[in-house]
Amino acid sequence: MEAEEIQAKIRQNLYIYTAHGDIERQVEEALLKGEILEQYPNTGRGESCLVLGYAGEIAIHIVCGWRGEKIAIITVYIPSSPNFINPRTRG
Repeated sequence: MEAEEIQAKIRQNLYIYTAHGDIERQVEEALLKGEILEQYPNTGRGESCLVLGYAGEIAIHIVCGWRGEKIAIITVYIPSSPNFINPRTRG
């Protein structure tokens, strides 16, 4: 494979997402449309927050923080009991 070949295929829309890639794409969509539920000033990993977003109809929580100028996605999970009564309310 060559970089030019990959770039040409992307420009021609000749690519697919694998199951893992699709999950990453859904996390990006959830963050773009998400809302911050909790702010964590410093939990030992620096400033971070809990974002509620949706992957289609499925609520997902994404904990993200700063790593220099970039956002680090620390963890992603589906909120469920006993920790959460619903996607916005802790149990």
